[in-house]
Amino acid sequence: MNEKTLLITGIHGLVGQYVFRILGSWKGRVVITGKGPCRLPQHHFVYVSMDITDKDQVQAVFQTYSPSVVIHSAAQAQPDHCELNREDALKVNVEGTENLLQASSLSRAFFVHLSTDFIFSGNDGPYDESSIPAPVNFYGKTKLMAEEKVKSYSYAWAIVRTALVYGNVISGTRSNMISWVKTELENNRPIKVVSDQVRTTTYAADLAGALLVIAEREMTGTWHISGKDALSPWAMAIAVADRLGLDKRLITKVDASVFSQPATRPLKTPFIIDKAKRALGFEPLPFEEGLEKVLNGD
Repeated sequence: MNEKTLLITGIHGLVGQYVFRILGSWKGRVVITGKGPCRLPQHHFVYVSMDITDKDQVQAVFQTYSPSVVIHSAAQAQPDHCELNREDALKVNVEGTENLLQASSLSRAFFVHLSTDFIFSGNDGPYDESSIPAPVNFYGKTKLMAEEKVKSYSYAWAIVRTALVYGNVISGTRSNMISWVKTELENNRPIKVVSDQVRTTTYAADLAGALLVIAEREMTGTWHISGKDALSPWAMAIAVADRLGLDKRLITKVDASVFSQPATRPLKTPFIIDKAKRALGFEPLPFEEGLEKVLNGD
């Protein structure tokens, strides 16, 4: 029987929220952490407010709970913010990860780190776990730097890369592609959506399930965890409109050159997930099925 103590960072983020939903299957103690007061529904887990950039605070939390396994999903994940606020991006994504690794070594915890397809250039995909990273924006660079920190950890670790995660979010937390399109179209607001960026869409519940399997089995190494379907944001937006009977005329199909975004986006980063299918029994939902679940409130 698994009686390990699991500690999770970033519980208020989209991935963290979906991991939270299935934590009842964990047979040991669970410690969930985030910044500020807990914003999740009533639960029986231990919640601790923890700023991963505060080294002393992180050390104190880890000394108190001595986790056996850590799932690190907290990050500054907005590419434009990272591009314009590089010191903050480094502090959260790199120094924060290093603080957690140092604290994890106290109990020799198995460390699971959540990373991104944005570590790749988007010029030569699709990508598997052995593909060579070449980030085109500062967000991707910080996540790659964090991966290197994880790889130098003295004890067991796993890196889980994912892409374009979608799902339902609790009130007051950051939206994702599906929730943004739904809100804008329901309010009859026109939107411009890019069609020349292709990523592998990932239903948050599929990712959460895979993270917990990796954590429970202590499956080391690098893993690509995403959905089956490589789509553009425009194709996703059209699918949302079709499913909800909303006005597709509000959606303007554009290419990335239309936007003057501070951070360059890699154009094509589809994932190869054969390793996860083979070793973890990972079988993600097709996008249409994942979308149906999200729009039904799952």
